[in-house]
Amino acid sequence: MNNSISLIGMAGAGKSSVGLELAKQLNLHFIDSDALIEAKFNQTLQSILDDSGYLKLRDIEEETILSIELANSILATGGSAVYSARAMQYLKQNSLVIYLEVPFDQILQRVPSFLDRGFAKEPNQSIEDAFQERQNLYSESAHHVILNTGDLSSCVTKILSLV
Repeated sequence: MNNSISLIGMAGAGKSSVGLELAKQLNLHFIDSDALIEAKFNQTLQSILDDSGYLKLRDIEEETILSIELANSILATGGSAVYSARAMQYLKQNSLVIYLEVPFDQILQRVPSFLDRGFAKEPNQSIEDAFQERQNLYSESAHHVILNTGDLSSCVTKILSLV
């Protein structure tokens, strides 16, 4: 394993915020897979989802993660990356995978609307059902689980104690 950390978890779990701060403190490169997708397609995740559907967005997310050179970096993944066994295996082999766990009620406080988030779920699935479905996937895919219910610095401190 190289000197990289991959953050997984729901939208609103703090992957980008925590990732940016970790990268700064550890002097590593920060990568946001959602931002890479939006830049590559010159579209928001939501417009890709609207145009092509949730399964295509998940495929794009998998391809993007598999194309990232994980070296001396902090990667913030999209929330649905966990649906790709190939992507999760790649991350586990090439980085320390940390699941930022946040209770559902706090996710709703942090993300009041999922309507423009590019949230890749089945059309008839509720956000809560998607949350429940993903919990085990996140836990199984991670080397470590960090409860992120406090402020940014306390979460970053917990992760720094692991590395």
